[in-house]
Amino acid sequence: MIRPGITAGAWWCAACVASIGIPAAIAQSYPAGPLRIVAPYPPGGGTDILGRTIGQKLNERFGQPVVVENRAGANGTVGAAYVAKAAADGHTLLIVPAGYAANPALYKSLPYDQARDLAPVSHLASGPLVLVVHPSLPVRTVQDLIAFAKARPGEINVGSAGNGSLPHLCAELFNAASGVKLSHIPYKGSGAAVIDVMSGQVPVYFMNILQSLPLIKAGKLRALGVTSPQRSAIAPDLPAIAEAGLKEFDMTNWYGMLAPGATPREVISKLQQEVARILNLPELKERLAADGMTVVGSTPEQFVEFLARETAKYNRIIHAAGITGT
Repeated sequence: MIRPGITAGAWWCAACVASIGIPAAIAQSYPAGPLRIVAPYPPGGGTDILGRTIGQKLNERFGQPVVVENRAGANGTVGAAYVAKAAADGHTLLIVPAGYAANPALYKSLPYDQARDLAPVSHLASGPLVLVVHPSLPVRTVQDLIAFAKARPGEINVGSAGNGSLPHLCAELFNAASGVKLSHIPYKGSGAAVIDVMSGQVPVYFMNILQSLPLIKAGKLRALGVTSPQRSAIAPDLPAIAEAGLKEFDMTNWYGMLAPGATPREVISKLQQEVARILNLPELKERLAADGMTVVGSTPEQFVEFLARETAKYNRIIHAAGITGT
């Protein structure tokens, strides 16, 4: 992860320097033993599912056991700290969601240095959230919601999966971009938030697209737009929020893979190539598409640049809204 002020080029040069003196045979023989993929959230979530899917394919490719280990806590920082302190040989890996980029701004002190201790491998996949409202709210478009909320500043509640979560950051960006004031109600996880959104207790929410579509089709929630700059292939009839005049609105859920910071560049390159191959397998592309996600499979350098942009964006949102981690 790039901290503000640290350029992508500087990180990559540092990675090259870190690998000096590592015998080329290490990369050539990689992997030399079992692999461990750390998912820093509980089982059943996106990071866990993606980690297990990639892990199975790596096992088939390398002929080495691949274990997925869930180390949840503190918005993913518990698992990230574990990988940051692991041996830098490419045998311990980390899969993170978009919230990873928010942690440097959310927490005053992290148990690791994201710029130094974790090396980007690949941006794996990305997809939008959906802005949904309870059907009792008399709005049918993003413009309707803006007008309704402007007439009632602070009176309309928006839920989130927790302070600093991606739905929370989406809500704060929406407030800033539209000039409205939705009142944030944090929950301990998305499950509790969705229950109250469906009951109308909290009428506005930014929801995972796969989770939202059955509820939208059943008439239990009303969709106003997706958070990506363009419409989603899984729900092409839903407009992008940006189409409502909020041209800078761009928030996507995404997943990425990282390794310990001093992992040799050759090992990271070999790993990235294998992961990109796996992501482009037809069955995996179809599965991710069904989940509303688009395969990315970027190079390490591209992921460095992407992380720098995402970190800077989240930093602006968090500081403007005065959000702090718990």
